Amino acid sequence: MKKFLVWNLFANFTSNFITIMTTINQLRAPFEMPALPWAKDALAPHISTETIDYHYGKHLQTYVNNLNGLVTAGSEFAEASLEDIVRRASGPTFNNAAQVWNHTLYFLQLSPAPLSRPTGRLAEAIDRDFGSFEGFVEKFTASALGLFGSGWTWLTADGEGKLAIENESNAGNPLAKGRRPIMVIDVWEHAYYIDHRNARAASIGAFWKIIDWKVAQERY
Repeated sequence: MKKFLVWNLFANFTSNFITIMTTINQLRAPFEMPALPWAKDALAPHISTETIDYHYGKHLQTYVNNLNGLVTAGSEFAEASLEDIVRRASGPTFNNAAQVWNHTLYFLQLSPAPLSRPTGRLAEAIDRDFGSFEGFVEKFTASALGLFGSGWTWLTADGEGKLAIENESNAGNPLAKGRRPIMVIDVWEHAYYIDHRNARAASIGAFWKIIDWKVAQERY
């Protein structure tokens, strides 16, 4: 049975995230839950153990189970990679595949000991496209706050490396539009309601304290 990720390669917070995300993109059924690269209480107080139990342990598990039920042997996407399913599928298959992909990036980009701001080429691109890192954080926060209902706010890049902030409702993923996801925040209520109730702004503020820019840099 194919493993969701070869986790023994990634034993600490300085793991090779390029390899992680390449592995995610190439996954094929049957899919399994990713092992978290930190303890369930490691992100507290920003994200509680209870939220991880529900958000990761129940919501993501449901998407993985549903996807496996949809891409059974002989079905259209039985031999497709996870990324290919996200790019090409529609309806329930897209929704569950995209939610597996989205949540995997979301959880793997978080860290109790993050690189707190980007450096190198990504930092230069953020300065070029948003004026400054502080300007980017302000625009990204406003976009995430302004997304009506459930969904995701993404930092994406086009083929030339130009950055953009994009909102996607429900399971939306920029891969389906030919863009490259760099980092993401989950603004479905199940991502924050246990810890912050209806205060989406508080959850976004907490997110900036645990987002690891090493992951975003390596994706860029």
